[in-house]
Amino acid sequence: MPTWDDVIAIARELPEVEESTWFRTPSLKVAGKGFARLRTEAEGGLVLMCGLDEKAALLASGDPAFYTTSHYDGYGAILIDLDRIDREQLAELIEESWRIKAPAKLRKAFDAEHA
Repeated sequence: MPTWDDVIAIARELPEVEESTWFRTPSLKVAGKGFARLRTEAEGGLVLMCGLDEKAALLASGDPAFYTTSHYDGYGAILIDLDRIDREQLAELIEESWRIKAPAKLRKAFDAEHA
């Protein structure tokens, strides 16, 4: 089961990721924009950015790793239970979240490097 340290290690493979805080909780940012946040609220979990269609699909999958709260209704973010997700799927979702917030120039350079 992945931990916040694993989230950091996965994200560090992406360009210009910085550790920070967001709503006074540990977070990861790219170009000053948050794309991952470790929630310390009652429900806990990891917040990652995603499209609304992807969020709906993840929630509809019935996979217990994915959930939301009313606070995130209509917002492109999914909550993830780190105890219930495998590292490979987590890595894919972290990269997608990073892509949503990273500047186009940075995404383009990353894609060119990994083509």
